[in-house]
Amino acid sequence: MGTCGSFFVTRAKKNTLFRRLYSSPVDKALGLRSDQRGVLCGVKARNQYPAHIRRVTYRDPKTDKRLCFLTNSLAIPAIDVCKLYKMRWQVELFFKWVKQHLRIKRFLGTSQNAVHIQIWIAIATYTLVAILIKELRLKKSMYDVLQFLSVSVFEKALIIEVFSETVPVINPDNHLIQGELL
Repeated sequence: MGTCGSFFVTRAKKNTLFRRLYSSPVDKALGLRSDQRGVLCGVKARNQYPAHIRRVTYRDPKTDKRLCFLTNSLAIPAIDVCKLYKMRWQVELFFKWVKQHLRIKRFLGTSQNAVHIQIWIAIATYTLVAILIKELRLKKSMYDVLQFLSVSVFEKALIIEVFSETVPVINPDNHLIQGELL
């Protein structure tokens, strides 16, 4: 545990050098494979993080993938280390989705309220455009509609006409001809 009572859970890279000092028994029925305490052995790692660290390995029953987690918390159950990482990963996926779909590249404010407001505005915009595309049965992508809206915010035009697939027919007899100046 950190000096502030905080701890981390992260995925270990395949090339992480770890020297096991102690192993705890695990319930393999839960998917756990090992719960070990030890130290990092890399050249920089030993100097940058000299404290004992915990390595928990888990085999995901759905994907049959082996996952290895590192944490500085020696107190929480091994299965909770796996669950915490899964929750953390859901947060990462959410922010990836936000960046890809809501087009938030950076936050304009740093307070919790500012971040919430910006995310809610982006979600509302995304939802309204998705409804627009569905209701008008547009064949345009979300990206195309958002691009158009971003450059024509103050133009007066009916959305249905803007995204209409038909091209207006111009009657050659009915067009204006510029008169001659005297």
